[in-house]
Amino acid sequence: MVNKIKLRDFLFVGIQFFLLALFFVDFTNSNIDEITFLKYPGLVISISGFLIILIAILQLNKNLTRFPTPIEKGNLIQTVLYKYVRHPIYTGIFLATLGMGLFNTSLWQLSISIILLMFFYYKSNYEETMLIEKYKDYDTYKKSTGRFFPIIKPIY
Repeated sequence: MVNKIKLRDFLFVGIQFFLLALFFVDFTNSNIDEITFLKYPGLVISISGFLIILIAILQLNKNLTRFPTPIEKGNLIQTVLYKYVRHPIYTGIFLATLGMGLFNTSLWQLSISIILLMFFYYKSNYEETMLIEKYKDYDTYKKSTGRFFPIIKPIY
């Protein structure tokens, strides 16, 4: 049986690429001189984001798909980055764009990075409904990991 890629899958991927394209085309030239002190921390955040993306992609290996619908013969990955967050690629994209926006002191890029994070929230909801159907352990996994950032548990 072949995975049925739905129209929503194409829509989510299309919107994501559209937002990423908008990120690199600043129509406003909206630099914020007041945040120039965040340029180099932004560079560190951006590089960290790219590293997270790379590690997550390598970790998914054959489970990686460009669509939110999981592949038919995939496995639920729960180690390394996926031990702490359910969607590290989305986290990495957000951090990479946020860091680039800070480095470029661009209000436009910072705005698009926040829009991307909100978009990833909705995209991950859609993705997780299918993951819950596919993997019986997913609901338990979901409760023990953060969506984009690790769950911070208080230490008493």
